[in-house]
Amino acid sequence: MEETKKRGILFKVVFIIVAVAYAAVIELSKNTLVGWLLAALVLTAFFLIRPFMMGKKWYVRLCSWIVLAVLLLTVFQLSYPPYKQVPAVSVRDPEVTDVVTVTEGDLTGVYNGDKSVEVYAGIPFAKPPVGELRWKETEAPEPWEGVRACDTFAPKSMQQENSTLWDTLVMAYIYNDIHLFNPRDNYREAMSEDSLYLNVWKPAGDISDAPVLVFIHGGSLKTGNSFYDQYNGEAYAKRGIVFVSITYRLNVFGYYANEELAAESPNGTTGNYGLLDQIQALKWVNENIAAFGGDASNITIAGESAGASSVNALCVSPLSKGLFRRAVAESSGIVAHEPYHTFRYMDDALAMGQDVMKEFRKNSVAQLREVPAEKLVKTNYSHDAMTVDGYAITEQPYLTYERGANHEEALLSGYNATEADVFTIMGTDVDAENYSGLIGKYFDGHTSEVVKLYPVDEKNAKAQYNDVMGGMWFAYSHYTWSRYMAREGRPVYEYYFTKANKGLSTNHAGELPYFYGNLDTMKQNYKDRDYELSDEIMGYIVNFCKNGDPNGAGLPGWPDFSQDETLVLELGEDVRMVTDPYLKLYAIIDEVQGYGK
Repeated sequence: MEETKKRGILFKVVFIIVAVAYAAVIELSKNTLVGWLLAALVLTAFFLIRPFMMGKKWYVRLCSWIVLAVLLLTVFQLSYPPYKQVPAVSVRDPEVTDVVTVTEGDLTGVYNGDKSVEVYAGIPFAKPPVGELRWKETEAPEPWEGVRACDTFAPKSMQQENSTLWDTLVMAYIYNDIHLFNPRDNYREAMSEDSLYLNVWKPAGDISDAPVLVFIHGGSLKTGNSFYDQYNGEAYAKRGIVFVSITYRLNVFGYYANEELAAESPNGTTGNYGLLDQIQALKWVNENIAAFGGDASNITIAGESAGASSVNALCVSPLSKGLFRRAVAESSGIVAHEPYHTFRYMDDALAMGQDVMKEFRKNSVAQLREVPAEKLVKTNYSHDAMTVDGYAITEQPYLTYERGANHEEALLSGYNATEADVFTIMGTDVDAENYSGLIGKYFDGHTSEVVKLYPVDEKNAKAQYNDVMGGMWFAYSHYTWSRYMAREGRPVYEYYFTKANKGLSTNHAGELPYFYGNLDTMKQNYKDRDYELSDEIMGYIVNFCKNGDPNGAGLPGWPDFSQDETLVLELGEDVRMVTDPYLKLYAIIDEVQGYGK
């Protein structure tokens, strides 16, 4: 009797632990309501048969728990969040706009909640790059008949995905953002190889000749989408800007290189398909933005992270000349003599192309095109870099700047205070003993100079390493880009984002909700000063989009970089000109890179 009682208590304890743990997993995994109902039924039935199990042999009880585990796993699989396309606005049954006519046909959008902004989501700007068009130059879209309802964002480009559970935990840990027991977010964003669509936000009503801002998302050229909440374009539309966000092919679909592909191309190109998508999107915007009230002669391109590297590439591509006037770049660039990321040599790209061919056991591009996108995207090789292909990019980007042949008339760019921290959270252990060796991978014979400039002890080794990497990986590109622009006599304005908060803070991408007026997406992380700063930043960018100069009434003065190349505009608790904290590091990197030689 006593033994049976102990078994009963142990059963209840284990049962409660299992039930609570399972509930946490399915909620954090965003499983559907069906999962909760089925799990409740399974757990209730299991609890009710406990008297039967108590008197049985240990292996019978063990088998019962195994059966429970199998049933719960089955329920988890059956109720895993489905793929779903995201509505253009959060308003239920939004009002539809008047018909807009573009080159390919007629379309309608939807109004936001207060009807101050019209949103047109999922407009095709190219033929779907599927089948025989996989790894080919981007082609103009086909016409359609009737009126196309552009009220839903198109699927994001093919990319590797983490589990929903992992993504939820990352959002909670890094962004301080978690939403529990909300049935409206129990889905995964739809994904497809057919993903070349753009989105337009415009001020409501009849407008004309409005400045246009075209945004290119980041994600290391491997992930991301055009409709992330933190760069929703509504705030700019309310300020009189026509805001456009675009997609492009990513990873192995966007940056795969192969000699056979180059041979079949009429332009001899391979390896830059994502960049060609961006160029086609800009062509479409130039041809059609007037239909939305935008001025095709006053287009500014903007991007963050890999999007900023893409902006830099567009500034040197002969194919994008005349498609835009100005550039905004956040936290990345490829103008260093040897770019630290998002750029590679063609030989390396082609070698990886052959590795992918072997990985999938194919002998030709034709065979590789037959591999389903869902399988191909799982390649073990990381396609996260553009290259000199002789067509979209004809030379190392810095050479174009040295010739003064870049396209942007004016530049607004910069970096954040702790750019590298999120990239070294996992997998990079730094201490006083290995610090010099890790630094030496990048600085060759100048390692001792860097160590002297950033000395370490057991307590600060990781912080110092992160600081050096942030300066090298991110800040240096902007400093060099600014110097080239200043040498050319073109307006250039460089910022330094330092506003700490409870979210991503000053880490990579931490500036995004400020720059695009979307602090409310994670309002728990921000205070009044954050909203004030966001208004100031957007004021600068609106002015820049209008006339190439961010300065204007009510904003602290932002001198052109050429007036003093040691200063940047700090965007933080205060907005003021400060000395760039990396000047001494830049001098060392110049030696490593051979800048000016």
